[in-house]
Amino acid sequence: MNEAKDRELRALQAALAAEHAAVYGYGVVGGRIGDGQRAEARTAHDAHRARRDALVREVKDLGGRPVAAAAGYALPFAVPDAAAAARLAAELEDRVAGVYSDLVRAAGGERRDLAAEALREAAVRAVRWRGESVAFPGLAERAGTAPPSAAPTA
Repeated sequence: MNEAKDRELRALQAALAAEHAAVYGYGVVGGRIGDGQRAEARTAHDAHRARRDALVREVKDLGGRPVAAAAGYALPFAVPDAAAAARLAAELEDRVAGVYSDLVRAAGGERRDLAAEALREAAVRAVRWRGESVAFPGLAERAGTAPPSAAPTA
């Protein structure tokens, strides 16, 4: 495999790992979010499941073995109530946007277009959960830190 395809495959695997974490995280969000936002959480959960499934196919198309989901993931903070669940949903979307930003840089053609669409969708969902936007969604530089990673628990 050439260097460009290898870089693209690594970015696809990172996006897949982030989608696995988002699906898990939205399970937590759904259990804590208020009734008024439950439909939005379910829609986001379904969107991440669909993206995850599409990424599995993309990884296989490039000859890779899709990264498996972890049994559990460490949450960035405790989620005792609906307000924390909304913050978690925004954080999940920020993390997903970050990996799709990397995939946009690594991919070309239709795969790049799909990654840009996924980045946009994650950014829009983050705005809905947070109630405000950021200048450059998906870019870690806006926060002055490296992109957070979804940390699986043992």
